[in-house]
Amino acid sequence: MTLDPRKKQELEAKIQSYVGVESVVGTASDLVNEPMIRHWCEAMGDDNPAYLDPNRAKDSVHRGIVAPPPMLEAWVMPGIRPEWTLSVEELEAQGRTIHKQAELMNVLTEYGYSGVVGTDIEHGFERYLKPGDQVSATLRIEDVSEEKATALGIGYFVTVKRSFRDQNGDEVGWNRFRILKFWPAEQPAAASNDAAPSANPTRLQPPRGHDNVWWWDAVDAGKLLIQKCDSCNTLRHPPRPMCGECQSLDWSGVEASGKGTVYSFTVLHHPKFPGFDYPFAAALIELEEGTRIVSNVLGCDPADVYIGMPVQVSVEQVDEATKLPIFRPVK
Repeated sequence: MTLDPRKKQELEAKIQSYVGVESVVGTASDLVNEPMIRHWCEAMGDDNPAYLDPNRAKDSVHRGIVAPPPMLEAWVMPGIRPEWTLSVEELEAQGRTIHKQAELMNVLTEYGYSGVVGTDIEHGFERYLKPGDQVSATLRIEDVSEEKATALGIGYFVTVKRSFRDQNGDEVGWNRFRILKFWPAEQPAAASNDAAPSANPTRLQPPRGHDNVWWWDAVDAGKLLIQKCDSCNTLRHPPRPMCGECQSLDWSGVEASGKGTVYSFTVLHHPKFPGFDYPFAAALIELEEGTRIVSNVLGCDPADVYIGMPVQVSVEQVDEATKLPIFRPVK
């Protein structure tokens, strides 16, 4: 499916008019503050004392608490629903204004390019933010590609650069985000009743590379392993080549007891991907050994899952092609 030539020419004239245009994202509602830094670090599992410990931070090169650089955009985030997902009527009702990226996204949606997916992002940081700083942001639409054919459907890649400044107007960082707005590819017609039944759909297969194939091989053998640094004995997951504590490249795998508790969870209803029975509970499990792993909680109604629930691992064949460590409630 695509636009007729006249409509396509009309659309491309509109979207190219946005290239080079800059608009204001907004100013942070709150100053950079230690409670929000702490919440971020807890969510990300980052215990760097420069972010959390005033006594140790004052002896660092920063001379006090600083905010993690990747947290930069969090200070100006608009909330759960960004502007470009809202209609003009919804924005007006909330007293919010629409910026140029949102306008561009809405134009593409009006012409049938309703799908959206982020493809890549670059970051640059000029200095650390400190409590008391106030962040503001602007965005500039750097480029809109010509129409491209992708596996998701035909569409346009939109490149947006956000610039972040402090209360003095000095740039503290930036990011460059690329989005694909696409016309969803048509799904193949359902097979007729006379056709042979198709194979049962399976989950997307996890990538197996040099750094994690050993872990998946253990799962295939019915075991849940945790990577252990051979230099400082720190446990880590997911698998990676270097220890984050001592930077050692020497490691081994130790078998987990399989006991754990639900640290956090969400119940998924949509969108419905192949290989899953909906609704289901996707959970962050804190293992007895201290590391955490994302998995499913089965063996109970998803509505009965709760934070702190004791669970036990069970390595199971979840479909014809996939074996996974899943967790079941401890009776």
